Amino acid sequence: MITGELKNKIDSLWDVFAAGGLVNPLDVIEQITYLMFIHDLDESDNLRAREAAMLGLPHQSIFAGDVQLGDRKIDGRQLKWSVFHDFPAGRMYAVVQEWVFPFIKTLHGDKNSAYSKYMDDAIFKLPTPLLLSKVVDALDEIYLLMDAAQTADVRGDTYEYLLSKIAQSGRNGQFRTPRHIIRMMVELMDPKADEVIADPACGTSGFLVSAGEYLKEKRRKEIFFNRQKKEHYMNHMFHGYDMDRTMLRIGAMNMMTHGIDNPSIEYRDSLSDQNPDKELYSLILANPPFKGSLDYDIVSTDLLKVCKTKKTELLFLALFLRMLRTGGRCACIVPDGVLFGSSTAHRAIRRAIVEGNRLEAVISMPSGVFKPYAGVSTAILIFTKTGHGGTDQVWFYDMTADGFSLDDKRTPTAENDIPDIVARFRAPEAERQRARTEKSFFVPREEIVGNDYDLSINKYKQTEYKPVEYPPTSEILAKIKALEAEIQKELAELEGMLK
Repeated sequence: MITGELKNKIDSLWDVFAAGGLVNPLDVIEQITYLMFIHDLDESDNLRAREAAMLGLPHQSIFAGDVQLGDRKIDGRQLKWSVFHDFPAGRMYAVVQEWVFPFIKTLHGDKNSAYSKYMDDAIFKLPTPLLLSKVVDALDEIYLLMDAAQTADVRGDTYEYLLSKIAQSGRNGQFRTPRHIIRMMVELMDPKADEVIADPACGTSGFLVSAGEYLKEKRRKEIFFNRQKKEHYMNHMFHGYDMDRTMLRIGAMNMMTHGIDNPSIEYRDSLSDQNPDKELYSLILANPPFKGSLDYDIVSTDLLKVCKTKKTELLFLALFLRMLRTGGRCACIVPDGVLFGSSTAHRAIRRAIVEGNRLEAVISMPSGVFKPYAGVSTAILIFTKTGHGGTDQVWFYDMTADGFSLDDKRTPTAENDIPDIVARFRAPEAERQRARTEKSFFVPREEIVGNDYDLSINKYKQTEYKPVEYPPTSEILAKIKALEAEIQKELAELEGMLK
């Protein structure tokens, strides 16, 4: 959690961009991402040099000697953040625009630069030397504060706070799922050290980052004291795909600032034939796009065989089933319409999950969870791919509070069902005797099948009506007359005061 001086510095940095004429939140985040990459490139090169010196090993700096940029040769040292940040504003601007940005685009062949593949189409958008100078100074101060904080997650938290600015802007809030909802889903799935985790619509990589943070907290020794598992965590565990290159860059930097060296964050239309993934992943965490429909000719034929539809929310469910290996699990957010829609495609995908695999839980969330950007009611589906059924009973939970008000302000509140959801999900035996009038309960598969695979909680929840006893009519009338007499008396006194 970012607080105090560091939070104020980040807010001030945002104000610097606004005063300099750059107001689109995605542009601001993107430019900060580039500059953080350039800073970290210098820092990581210096770190490798120190490590090599301690171990007596040779080290070739990427900034050593002359660097070829097109038909020019440039002194590599001038490309280092620690060098050019002391230049006058005009010279700094020329160096960054004409040399540094072309330089980071040439690093894609450098295996030591895991970041570089996300920077090959970077565009430098800062309009003036003065703005660049102010931003560089502000970032230097932010890095000093992060180093002084001496907490493992401060860099990741800083980037998360920057990303929250996207949601606060209101313009691009659809890119972010609330962090506490993501964390709840990760806790429900309890990822293990050998997972292969995917989000086929990753955006800013919030689900992947949260899964990585959870593993650091719960399985630190198991992963980081084992060379093979650490290598898997850093290079092979996390896979994210998106069709927005800006989001990919931001998502990749988000992963890296949270200490994951080489995540697989790639440009891909997950629903098309360009996505060949089948039975690769042990865990999928996602909040896929709800709105819009696609043309049949751009959708993978494999997905259309499961449910012939143009609706993205249904196609993504079919995709999850295809991408998961047998025994793989999924926790995903879906709009309520998926749970009770009556079209052939809606029924087909629900039937595939219930009959062909093991549906474990349906968690109904209140419509205010995604406010102020959307008021749609949503639910979380949790299922395991078996390929041959296995649904016995399905656990339903009626979430009514998530720790924040359900209006546009989303202010913190005491009411929060999330700890209860996690606790009950992890103790299923205690749930089996719960009545349908409680917040959670089990529903047998046969009942769901009999209701045409309807998964909406209102289909199964029972409302407990308590009889209300009213006083006799004569007593009510007597009270009304007494009130009327009191009103007349007060009016008479008021008239007397006005004479």
